[in-house]
Amino acid sequence: MKKFASFALMCTLALGVLAQHRADRQQLDNSKSFSMILLGDPQGYIKYDINQPLFELQTVWIADNIDNLNIKAVLCTGDLVEQNENLVRNRNMLNQTSREMWESVSRAFERLDNKIPYIISTGNHDYGYRSSENSRTKFPEYFPIERNKTWYDCIVGVYPNRNDVESLENAAFEFEQPNWGKILVVCNEFAPRDEVLEWTAKLISSDRFKNHRVIYITHSLLNERDAARTDNEPYTITPHNWGQQVWDKLIQPSENIVLAISGHEGDVGDFEDSVAYRLDKNAIGKNVHQMMFNVQTLGGGWEGNGGDGWLRILEFKPDGKTIGVKTYSPLFGISPATKHLAHRTGDIDQFDMTVE
Repeated sequence: MKKFASFALMCTLALGVLAQHRADRQQLDNSKSFSMILLGDPQGYIKYDINQPLFELQTVWIADNIDNLNIKAVLCTGDLVEQNENLVRNRNMLNQTSREMWESVSRAFERLDNKIPYIISTGNHDYGYRSSENSRTKFPEYFPIERNKTWYDCIVGVYPNRNDVESLENAAFEFEQPNWGKILVVCNEFAPRDEVLEWTAKLISSDRFKNHRVIYITHSLLNERDAARTDNEPYTITPHNWGQQVWDKLIQPSENIVLAISGHEGDVGDFEDSVAYRLDKNAIGKNVHQMMFNVQTLGGGWEGNGGDGWLRILEFKPDGKTIGVKTYSPLFGISPATKHLAHRTGDIDQFDMTVE
């Protein structure tokens, strides 16, 4: 019996070692840190059936690393689908109907349900028929709060969408971590209405949340490369506020927004055409970090593979003020033959942000 027990233990340890390396598990710089994972616009993965498993690989990898990276939340910049409500497939740019796209992106996020909160800022392609012609969206239908019980423990506020339905399009989530205290993550709909910005401002300045550090997510805020704020966009959805107005009306006047995240913008070209970063002062002179991350063209352009699996690991370090940013691809990391390509280490890909 002892020999059998020893053999079983050896098999268990061997399997554990093998499992540890099956998907190039990443490590935090400091074992006392926690992290959040940032996903860019998924639409490029979702609009072609051949690409859809690549986005599911990202969510599976996240689920597999929840404990390893001490992940507390997943943030997504929106544009979950290429077209919100369209039956006719344009074969020059997709091969899925809108229903097939919504079902695919829902299935990918299902990998995280009841394991970890994910917070999504809906994008222009998630509204209207093809691209925000109106306020219609399937988002509440596919992402009701009941699907992911981890939301129950952290959601602290919602505001009705453009169709007067309470949904997770405008929502606030509270987290508390050692060394960092209380953090509030707030997401807003695409081109948020004035009343949404007013609700957000009132919420984060209330007695309950005024001392929280706030991470704000909206789909459109910064352009690529020069990091100028978006403005005068061509979408007919109304009323609306573009990036410059969101900054002027909400972010700059607020005293506790420390990080604003967006996607939306980008172009075919270098990695610099898919990301942006800038640092500005708010109304009381504190730094506000702003980051755009939208990698959908990096796997071969607009009709490529959707983004080569790139995501960002945001490591909240135990000094209570440093957020380390790393850019990583589980698509490359999963194979020994491509593991050397799985990390981007340039200045725009790997850097620290100091939060006041």
